[in-house]
Amino acid sequence: MFTGLVETVGRVCAVSAESDDVTRITVLAPGLRRPPGPGDSVCVSGVCLTAVDVRGDAFSAQVMGETMRVSKLGKIVAGDRVNIEPSLRPGDGLHGHFVLGHVDETGRVLRVERAGRTGKIWVSVSEGISWGIASKGSVSLDGVSLTVIDSQGTEFSVGVIPATLEGTTLGLLEAGDGVNVEIDVLARYAARLLGRKTETLSQQSGALTFEKLAEYGWP
Repeated sequence: MFTGLVETVGRVCAVSAESDDVTRITVLAPGLRRPPGPGDSVCVSGVCLTAVDVRGDAFSAQVMGETMRVSKLGKIVAGDRVNIEPSLRPGDGLHGHFVLGHVDETGRVLRVERAGRTGKIWVSVSEGISWGIASKGSVSLDGVSLTVIDSQGTEFSVGVIPATLEGTTLGLLEAGDGVNVEIDVLARYAARLLGRKTETLSQQSGALTFEKLAEYGWP
């Protein structure tokens, strides 16, 4: 588990195929307060990976085909810059929001608006996850915890402060770029729970009323 607060920007050293369904990615990530050890989880631009080999400031991770397909790691090449965050440990502060590193899909940057030193990034996603993005809620873009400003159908915007623009890869984004998107885990499970309650009510009576919704704990 992570918080979406990037600790350093690493650089991809190598990308190679171990087998038909496994890709090995090696990342140089200097400056980490707590470098990962073998078997530790590390968030690489929003994707939770397991370090399988650590040598100095570099670590390697094995990536399965599903992860390469859903996230933009499928297009990563040597030389690319990536956001790095070590996993949470007992006693660590919770300053962003809970980020699992389970990317929902690769969104597309529509435009980047700059106003002085701050920025506003507009992103387009599919209808399959747009329901989980709400104004003033949280979302993770390339592993960075951000607050949603606008939410309009399948498009949304986030505000980015100068420190984030300078200390993460978000400052490099341009229109047309892909970004790893993870919706708030709380929204994911709330939707799952409410969906089940709605289905149960419908099966029992064939119709929903405010009284029945209240009975089943609907706010």
